[in-house]
Amino acid sequence: MTSLEEYGTQAAILDRLTRIERAHAKAKAELAIARTQIKELDEERIAAEYRLDTYEQLGGECPGWLTPSKPKNTAATIITMLSDLHLDEIVNPEEIGWANAYNRKIAEQRLKKWTSKVIELSTSYVAGVNIEGIVVALGGDLISGDIHEELKETNETTTMDSVVYWSEILASSITTIADHFGKVFVPCVVGNHGRTTRKPRMKLRVKTNFDWLLCTMVANHLKADKRITFSIPESADCIFDVYETKVLMTHGDSVKAGSSGVGGLFPPLFRYKAKKQTNDSFDLLMVGHFHTLVLAASQGFICNGSLKGPDEFSRINCYADEPPQQAFLVCTPKNGVTIQAPVFCQDNKEKW
Repeated sequence: MTSLEEYGTQAAILDRLTRIERAHAKAKAELAIARTQIKELDEERIAAEYRLDTYEQLGGECPGWLTPSKPKNTAATIITMLSDLHLDEIVNPEEIGWANAYNRKIAEQRLKKWTSKVIELSTSYVAGVNIEGIVVALGGDLISGDIHEELKETNETTTMDSVVYWSEILASSITTIADHFGKVFVPCVVGNHGRTTRKPRMKLRVKTNFDWLLCTMVANHLKADKRITFSIPESADCIFDVYETKVLMTHGDSVKAGSSGVGGLFPPLFRYKAKKQTNDSFDLLMVGHFHTLVLAASQGFICNGSLKGPDEFSRINCYADEPPQQAFLVCTPKNGVTIQAPVFCQDNKEKW
């Protein structure tokens, strides 16, 4: 028979054992939580190192404001693409049934219109978010170039003169954008029209292209402006992150579209995206080249329009006329690309 004293001792031991077991369970749970946190931090470190390696390999800088560790729920970043400007190409309205005209003066008017419309869309049509900055993606075919004899014969001036003339104007446009948004990231790729060789090349593809020279000159004009960051890789692609959305931008002349066929550009862009993901992991593919605006971020790609609009090539090949327009996107940390809209660039003051 257990004495009262022994019973009290056993009760004290049992109580102590219970407290020890509870403390052990609590410590075990805290250890599990700590291990999970360590694993998550390690994954973030690996991802950050991967992004750093990617940017170093591509020869560009990605500003930290694009990928904050703890973005606000109301945060948003504008992504707009500026490609297929074909600066200093001349489109004669008489040759295309007066459907369009294009020259240096009209290009300047349309670029100013694009600049003002990007600001207007961001201020008057986007609400409920705090816009932290803007990505101005220069997607190639910025200048007309002279890869075809007819372009060499009819362009406004020589290609080198075009680069010199337009570098200051593009820099001024980006400065205006920075004055409104505060922070600007400018990733750049080259197109096919700016190449210095008759046939496309694989090696030295970027540094033998006048688009690269133009982007570099614009970056040099703006190097003292700390609000603006450029990424000008030596590869045909440029990869960058906006929050949790990884974007791969390339000009698009490698997309095998043919006549597009049934479904338009969707099938070739789906195929190209799948091929690109063999070596590069990304969420959104951005291309230009086709002068056809396709806003399909939910399907994983954006195809940009042009500043030039219809021309002799598109008319003779019976492509549908498309107004001068560029892509405008709003990207948020939680949902990625949410708003998609065209930026219409044709100015009412154009005379032709």
